[in-house]
Amino acid sequence: MLFKCKNCGGNTVYSPEKKKMYCPHCESTDSEEKLADSSLVQCVNCGAPLQLTEFTSACKCEHCGTYLIFNERVENAFEPQLILPFCIGKDLAAAAMDHEFSRRLFAPSDFLSAKSLEKMEGIYVPFWLYDYGAFYDFAGEGTRVRTWRSGDTEYTETSYFEIIRQMDVDFDRIPVDASIAMDDRVMDLMEPYDYKALADFEPQYMSGFFGEVYNQEAEQLDTRAQAKARQASEELLQGSLMGYTTVRPYRKNLNLHREGFCYALMPVWQYVYRYKDQSYLYHVNGQTAKVIGVTPVSRGKVLAYSASVFAAVTALCYMAVHVLEIL
Repeated sequence: MLFKCKNCGGNTVYSPEKKKMYCPHCESTDSEEKLADSSLVQCVNCGAPLQLTEFTSACKCEHCGTYLIFNERVENAFEPQLILPFCIGKDLAAAAMDHEFSRRLFAPSDFLSAKSLEKMEGIYVPFWLYDYGAFYDFAGEGTRVRTWRSGDTEYTETSYFEIIRQMDVDFDRIPVDASIAMDDRVMDLMEPYDYKALADFEPQYMSGFFGEVYNQEAEQLDTRAQAKARQASEELLQGSLMGYTTVRPYRKNLNLHREGFCYALMPVWQYVYRYKDQSYLYHVNGQTAKVIGVTPVSRGKVLAYSASVFAAVTALCYMAVHVLEIL
């Protein structure tokens, strides 16, 4: 499917800034008309052949620039229950990149150029959101050590305590990405998301962006969700044990039970930068503008900087010697 403007026939897209459908051609809003077509072979707008992966659910036609959404990959078993619409557009994503990396002295000159950043694309990444209940039963021995001095004598007092903690914790919507193409560590670093902005899925939100269906079933990724729940439970427990000098556990039982899960799409801006025959990937959270990535280093800039520092030091040394000669 694609969304065409009923006023001018242009391709309408979802605008994160306006939070509504927008036609870049005639600048009208909420003027979209859906043109349905389930073809995964050619563009419904110009008829050009499409190059898709088995997981592509939305793309941009390389020939006419139309954003397409594929019916059979957003419906029935592949229909997301929830979507977190893009909150920041490409300009703000590029500004976030500039804020994060512009002060890196040795980044290549065209790293953040307008021409390079134009290649940045918004992608809806498939996620499973898990709900878990946790019960943590902990018992141990804690100590508090107090030291003081009286005259020439130092005293140490150690107090012993029995510690018992029983915690019931509910975890709602633990996110785990279901895209093989996306690095799991990077997607974890994209967190946290503000789930207040989650909306019921509507295909209009995908117009103007790329998208994938889930590559893995929820059951396959359950262990990753469990690991996150266990880590969060442990952090809550440790937070309740503050104030003790030492803690020696003798019972730690954590029981997890999954209460449900749902399929959702989360917004990510992706920027691919090519330098010296190597690709560098950068990701920007499409809601919070959090940036993940490492800048390449320009050897030429490093050498130029080293040369300038050497020249400056040499000049200072020469001036110092000249002054001493005068004296």
